[in-house]
Parts: sequence; C-alpha cells; structure tokens
Amino acid sequence: MFGAEAKEQPGAPDEFGSIRCIHLMGMGGVGMSGLALLLSGMGFEVSGCDLSQNEYTARLKELNIGCSVGHSPFHIEEFSPQLVIYSGAVNESHEELAAAREKGIGVMGRGLALSRLFNVCCGVGVTGTHGKTTTSSMIGLILERAGLDPTLAIGAEVADIGTNARVGRSGLFVAEIDESDGSFEFFRPSVAAVTNVDWDHVNYFHTRDDVLPAFVRFARARKPGAPLVVCAEDEGSRSLIEALRDDPDVVTCGWGRSWNWGAFDAERKAGGGAVFSVTCGGEVLGRAELAVSGEHNIMNALVACAAAASLGVSFEDMVKTLREFRGAKRRLEKVGEKKLPGGWVQVIDDYAHHPAEIQASLATLRDVYPGRRLVVLFQPHRYTRTNAFFREIASALEAADAVLLLPVYAAGEPKQGSGSAAIAEIMKAGAVLCQDEEDALAKLEVLLRPGDVFVTLGAGSVSCLGPKLLG
Repeated sequence: MFGAEAKEQPGAPDEFGSIRCIHLMGMGGVGMSGLALLLSGMGFEVSGCDLSQNEYTARLKELNIGCSVGHSPFHIEEFSPQLVIYSGAVNESHEELAAAREKGIGVMGRGLALSRLFNVCCGVGVTGTHGKTTTSSMIGLILERAGLDPTLAIGAEVADIGTNARVGRSGLFVAEIDESDGSFEFFRPSVAAVTNVDWDHVNYFHTRDDVLPAFVRFARARKPGAPLVVCAEDEGSRSLIEALRDDPDVVTCGWGRSWNWGAFDAERKAGGGAVFSVTCGGEVLGRAELAVSGEHNIMNALVACAAAASLGVSFEDMVKTLREFRGAKRRLEKVGEKKLPGGWVQVIDDYAHHPAEIQASLATLRDVYPGRRLVVLFQPHRYTRTNAFFREIASALEAADAVLLLPVYAAGEPKQGSGSAAIAEIMKAGAVLCQDEEDALAKLEVLLRPGDVFVTLGAGSVSCLGPKLLG
C-alpha cells in the first residue's frame, strides 16, 4: 500500500550515519519539542536548551529529556553532541553554534533535520500559508484511526492524540511542513498537500512574487508518481495548479463539483460544526460531518480526505474520524468561561495572526455565536508582517465589536514601524491600545459584559491571557 520506500518502523536514518547524540537549541518551541520526541523515540540520545521552561519542556522532562535554561557555548562541552540542531528563532551566528563548528560538530536547521527523518519514509507532507496544522492533524488522526499507525510531526498538540509528535510503527510519516523559511524545499513527499498559497513571512518572502516559485519547487521535488493535493480556493493555489498543468498527479479540491474532490450543500450545525456533501471524480460519496466549525475547515477536511484516499483509506473511515475530530491546540480552542454578575463570558484562544486567518476565525465565531458581542485581544506577530499588512489586519479586525491591541510580539526582530498604533489609527470603530498584558487584563475587567465571546488572537504570548483572565 505504501510503496517500496516504506519501512517497518522509522529508526535512525542512514543520513545520520554514526550520530547518536544530538543537541537541540530552542527545544521549548512546539516544532523543536516535537523533533526532540521523534529523535528520542528513534533511539537518539537527546539534550536541549531554550531561554525558558514551558509546557513543552515539562512534557519532555517527564520522558527524561532535559532542557537547560539559556543558550551557552559550554553546552557543547557539557553534552558532547555529535550534531546540533537549531530552531528558526536561533541566529545562525550564535556563539553556541560557533562553539560546535569550532570542534568540527555539524549544525543543522530544524527543517533540514526533519526532512532527513521524513524523506526515508512514505511521507505525507502538508504545507500552505494557512490551515496546514489542522489539515495535517486531520490526516494524522484519519490514518491512526484506520489502523495505519503513522509517525506524526504536527505544529500543535492534536487534541484527539494528546501530543504534537510521536513515532508510529509503520512506514508512514505525516508532517506539517513549514514554508516560512523555505525549508519545505528539503522535503520529498510520497503524498503532498497544499492548503493555499498566500503571501506571508515577509522576513523571508520579501515580495508576493517570491511565494509561488518556492511552492512550485516544493511540488516538483516530491517523489515520482506522488499525488499533489491542492485546495484551489485561493488565487495563489490556482496559479500553482496552472504552473503544474502538465503534471498528471495533481489532485484539485474546492467548492462545487468541478474539482477532483468537491464539497457542496454545506450546512452549519447549531452550536458548532458543519455538515456537507463530498464528490470525488464526479461521483457523490455522501455526507460528511465536522465537529469543528468554519468554511475553511471544510476545505481542510476535503484536502485531508483526498490525501487519505491516496493511501487507501475508505470514505467511511474518513467520515467517522472527521465527525470526532476536536481540532488542534490554539485553533479556536475553548479555554473556559468567566463568571460575571448576570452571566458568563466564553473565552477562546486562536493562533490567527495573518489577515486571512483573522478574517476566517472571526467569521467562524460569528456563525457559532450569533447575536453575541465579540471582544478581541490581538497581538501582532513580527514587525515585518505588521508593517506589510497593518491595513489588512485593521480591516479584518473590524468584524469584532471591540478590539484591544497588545504591542507587537517581535519574535527576535528589531523594532521598526509604528506597530499596533498603525493598526489602531485606521480602524473605523477604533481600538484600545494596551501597554502590556497586565494593562490588557485591567482593561478587560472593565470592558467585558455577560454573554460576551472573548478571543485572544496571535502567534506570540497572547495565549496566556485567557487562563490569567479566568484565574
């Protein structure tokens, strides 16, 4: 079923040679902590470090994978690694990496390292500017529930699996592949999926014209005969399909019946979720049901179905799993409810930080909570993105009834531009600027009313505000 390249179980790949001791810089991030889990599960001796401890490092500690606080060249002496892998948040000229190079120890970025594990398997690689975490989570769960026991590397904790990464016992490897730094070009999928092709990550893709060629290179690097599933519901994806018009293995998805896989007759379920009909190759397969909400998630599910079908999973098995799929962490995640005199406030957390993602998330919340006041606390992510998209961000946030803005989460970038103030200045309904998280909490105590839906939006530290509000 999986092709000649599938193994009985992923282990230390030949590309790593005699390496057994690996040190990870930035191990507290979701991607690096997942890589640590995979490497440990494949038999490597793993050490790591990060600037602080968090829930991911705590989970690693439970598995006897330690994470030192801070980065230091002395770690090279302390742990004696044969290879150092670093996250995108670590500068390539960092003194800890320099110390490794001075001793002749190899250094490698996370994307390249993950590709070395992925490429020797029957890899299912999911990329795209938006939606790749949810889509790869759906595919992983579908394959697991179908008894195929895949290895997983997802960009967030999957609620139904309870982890963001694990080693399976088959030769299947489902990975969320990051395009933000171009490292997706290292991957050679046996099944590839593209959720959309939009401009983001301005620090790497300096102009919109830089994006499509990179996705074309990713698509052409997949293994011979590998299907490429593309959701055609955005202009960039349609341009990708056109660029690959002579490729016989492109599988298209979208609304209606004109695509290889189509969704139609969609209905919103009361209280959240959706029901829709699915067609494949002109044949109506039946109705599918989602527990998660939003038209964007219907498209994510359609891509997941097309990818799973290429591996022999039945439509019945897909439908059963999608009906139970609860989503990934920080994707419209219900954090809890805050009691106020006279009623309750629903608290939700979401990772959206790009204008298209903000628009989709707020539209979904409007559908799920009709008639309720929507209060948003948004934290812009990176100065490069904020400067490029502040007008589009302001427009997307107009869908909320009240908006609070935190300062930009720099993610290591130097301060440039006017940041959150630029967004607030052009919002027609206005926005409340907050000096910091404590200031935001104080303002929320005054602003929130019974019946409100409060959502924290952003890819930075804003996710901690929901639990603090509840606490």
